[in-house]
Amino acid sequence: MNDAGHVAQPRRADARRNKETLLDAAAAIFVASGVEAPIRDIAAKAGVGTATIYRHFPTRADLIIAVYRHQVEACAEAGPALLAGGATPYAALQQWINQFVDFLVTKHGLAAVLQSKDAGFDALHAYFLDRLVPVCSQLLDAAAGAGEIRPGLEAYELMRGVGNLCIGAESDPRYNARRLVELLIAGLRLPH
Repeated sequence: MNDAGHVAQPRRADARRNKETLLDAAAAIFVASGVEAPIRDIAAKAGVGTATIYRHFPTRADLIIAVYRHQVEACAEAGPALLAGGATPYAALQQWINQFVDFLVTKHGLAAVLQSKDAGFDALHAYFLDRLVPVCSQLLDAAAGAGEIRPGLEAYELMRGVGNLCIGAESDPRYNARRLVELLIAGLRLPH
């Protein structure tokens, strides 16, 4: 193996980690301050210069799309990991739904931007469904197969219901969407 090939692999891994750190920082700032937050705030949280952000994401829309996709991927990857490491399939489903709620509250914060006419936003909803509906289906099937919840639940329907419960949660301190989602998920259980 030549030196160039040997050195390139760690650089790629470092670059990927740096980009993930930047996207995590942007997501946190977007949740706290909205998608119009200054780029310098994101750069400070990520520990990079603003030029680094603009090098990776030339426009704010590019950054928003990348944050959205990054969060969808994290949510999609969490399902199988929770199922493999969870105490029961139902416990894995509960934990995943909690992560999904976190994502939805962030996503609703991005809703106005996602409604814009920017062509880059067009495919995001389909991407969201393509990545997350199968993960939710896997969790529901595992919990139903273990006899923990009612069989025959549709992942899309559950995700839509959870999403509807999350609407407005970030802007109304008297509304606790997470508590209502927990009641919904508890209602899936079969009586013992």
